[in-house]
Amino acid sequence: MALEDAKHQVDGAFTRTDLKGLSFENAFAGAPSFLRRRYTKDLTGVDLAITGIPFDQSVTNRPGTRLGPRAIREASLLQPFDPPYGWDGFSPLEAFAIADHGDMALDYAFTADVPARIEAHVTGILAAGAGCIALGGDHSITLPILRAHAAKHGPLALIQVDAHTDTWVDDDPARIDHGTFCYTAVKEGLIDVARSAHVGIRTVVEDNLGIAIHDAAEVHARGAAAIAADLKARVGDRPVYLSFDIDGLDPAFAPGTGTPVWGGLSSAQAAALLRGLAGIDLVGGDVVEVSPPFDHAAITAVAAAHVAMELICLWGWPRR
Repeated sequence: MALEDAKHQVDGAFTRTDLKGLSFENAFAGAPSFLRRRYTKDLTGVDLAITGIPFDQSVTNRPGTRLGPRAIREASLLQPFDPPYGWDGFSPLEAFAIADHGDMALDYAFTADVPARIEAHVTGILAAGAGCIALGGDHSITLPILRAHAAKHGPLALIQVDAHTDTWVDDDPARIDHGTFCYTAVKEGLIDVARSAHVGIRTVVEDNLGIAIHDAAEVHARGAAAIAADLKARVGDRPVYLSFDIDGLDPAFAPGTGTPVWGGLSSAQAAALLRGLAGIDLVGGDVVEVSPPFDHAAITAVAAAHVAMELICLWGWPRR
């Protein structure tokens, strides 16, 4: 089929006029917008905005996740040709107006200002009537994103896929730490602990503040489908925010991350888990902690791009 055919865009990240539809550009050329969506700061008519939060100054070990959004976008370029596998023909790229809202601007030299900037950035997306899927960035970005969503929806059910619960005690509001976001979210009343859960945990937890834990060993023993069923029952009809730390995957499937822990989920288990959650009221989500300097052959970025696509499917499934 000739490139001149009308269904082929020419650098659709800039020239696409319809925000809906699959994309048929060469995966190896052109501007790497997420899933070949149009880059735009204008959210008029946008159903769902994908945005990057390139911040990594709160990590406890290896840095580099500021480069995550760019790597995830590039890894997504093999996905916009067909409807996603495993969703019974559901094609969110055709059903919804989805745009790449670009990366949030920040001044890396004013770290303390970043959380408020993130909250304002996401609040603006939600105020425009669009949903928001964020590409991180380290896991500290989730706290201000939760603040923005909770301001609109009230306390949220949180599903967090992670090797760590991120409930380290931190009562100093001036600190920014990727290991404390969940603790602070609970203390601020942003999440409903009775409706929230962690999945994939494989580090010691002293006090998880009432949030349910399905550790990695349980996922391996019972299967992802059973865990997904438990999660759906737990969240019920509560608005859900799903945060996927890529270190929830075993390092064999996601080596490019700052705090890898062995014994994690496989990519197949993650796919089954996310697809098993179809029908939850997902109002927002993120995929975080992709660190390209420690990645190999874009293994981790590819996994994260697939996770983000599954989040889009979960967001769109009840709205289709």
